[in-house]
Amino acid sequence: MEPRLVKAFDIKAKVDKPIFIGQDSKTGRRQMIKVTEGQISGAALPFNGILLPGGVDSQVIRPDGRAEISARYGVKLDDGRSFYIQNDGIRTVPPEYAATVLSGEIAPADVYYFCTKPEFEIYDESLSILKNRLFICCAQRLPDSVVLGYYMIEVK
Repeated sequence: MEPRLVKAFDIKAKVDKPIFIGQDSKTGRRQMIKVTEGQISGAALPFNGILLPGGVDSQVIRPDGRAEISARYGVKLDDGRSFYIQNDGIRTVPPEYAATVLSGEIAPADVYYFCTKPEFEIYDESLSILKNRLFICCAQRLPDSVVLGYYMIEVK
């Protein structure tokens, strides 16, 4: 058996500028980013809807430029169903971009690795596929948004 990735859905999340919490040479830079709004659009999963206000992306960017990311947001589908996403992962950059990301700037998309492992909380059994499959997410950070592609791992 071999796993196969199936594009499940995409999210485009609008985000505020990072809120700087603190920084030192041991821990790195701690920041939080408010998720203000967004859209979800389905691929293999027929999801269309919005991100609810109040999501947050909590990050610590280590001195080597590696970001540890923990984002949380709610989704409201057009048909009224909703679910919650906890999305934890990493974004890494080559050493020459460490100072860039530690200063709060965004590195070019073609130089970083940005993947997460989402977990879902559902409130309607018709969404049980979110609990009964594993997913990965590949992301791209833009100046005022994050584009997230969610992939379901299938085994046949």
